[in-house]
Amino acid sequence: MTASPALPRLARWRVLAELGLRMMLHDKAKLVGTLMGVIFAVVLGVQQLSILFGLLQKNTMFIDNSAADLWIVPPGTTTLQTGGLMSDGVLARARSTEGVALAEPLLFQTATLKKPSGGTEPVTLVGTSLPARLGGPWNFVAGGPEVLEQPDTVVFEDSEREKYGGLDVGSVRELAGQRVRVGGFTWGLLPFGPAYAFTELGHARDLTGVPADKMSFVLVKVRPGQDVDAVKARLAERIPELTVVTRSEYSRSVVITLLKEQLGASFATSTSFGLIIGFVIVALSMFSSVLDNLREFGTLKAIGCTNLDLALLLFCQAALYALAGSLIGLGLVGQMAEGIRGPKLVPIVPPVLLAIVPALMLVVCVVASTLALSRIRKLEPGMVFR
Repeated sequence: MTASPALPRLARWRVLAELGLRMMLHDKAKLVGTLMGVIFAVVLGVQQLSILFGLLQKNTMFIDNSAADLWIVPPGTTTLQTGGLMSDGVLARARSTEGVALAEPLLFQTATLKKPSGGTEPVTLVGTSLPARLGGPWNFVAGGPEVLEQPDTVVFEDSEREKYGGLDVGSVRELAGQRVRVGGFTWGLLPFGPAYAFTELGHARDLTGVPADKMSFVLVKVRPGQDVDAVKARLAERIPELTVVTRSEYSRSVVITLLKEQLGASFATSTSFGLIIGFVIVALSMFSSVLDNLREFGTLKAIGCTNLDLALLLFCQAALYALAGSLIGLGLVGQMAEGIRGPKLVPIVPPVLLAIVPALMLVVCVVASTLALSRIRKLEPGMVFR
């Protein structure tokens, strides 16, 4: 008798992929268990990353929304916080530098708001120069930027209204020992520290006792057509005692500092925990599935399937687990992120994660399947005849 010709390679692999899918669907308990492992890893890992990105954005949003191309900051500055002051001589040198279209001072100080019922609350008081307003405010939910032109007016954070004693537009409160009027509200301007409150630069100096010739930062806009790095180099040459950074450099330094000093280790641990748990569940489920189907795998070997063929079968199963689990997990994360979204935290799921997560889970599932593959490689085809 003449043996029938072997199937073409692509057809052979298609048959094995279909067989792997049928084996998955046959044992629904293991299918659900394995998918739950992948979903758990995706949900825990991506949710932690979305919260991390949201927290980082909270601490870079001021820089990102400043509309300034360059920042002049005290030496050694890596985060946005109250600190040392610089003189108006710096401002004069910045304004006279070639390529600078606009250079404006910014005051960044902590102040205390007195509540009507007693007690106080801290705010991060931002003094911005009018009419440029390079340092904000933005994201208004009541009032608008023009209210800062009114005397003794301050714009507060909307989500802190009750905390500050029931603020409303037109309310009068005592800030830093002086009476101020509430002119409007922003939404979501909450860094790690106290919420931002905005007022005109001169008023901010009066409230905080900062001399009229002092400021926290100088914000610079570059003339159209000028190279930002070239203007930065000129400013650094003219103001060597301070540091000149681009908006992106400053934002990146804040992110790096927060990851190193506060957030990196804890979020890396929780994300890794999810991946490890998912790996273990997938590995044990696939190994258990192989043990339950030893005779079937032995039969496949007996009729001519090689270890490579069976590895392909397991790979197809792993790929299906990874794809299905990733899609379900990402969908759940999207719903959860929307559910916990608020002024104090806006979870962010960057679009790049939608591509990275399935690829990462594919690697996790394929590596996990190697445990099952090691058992199949040792399988003797003759066992089906015993």
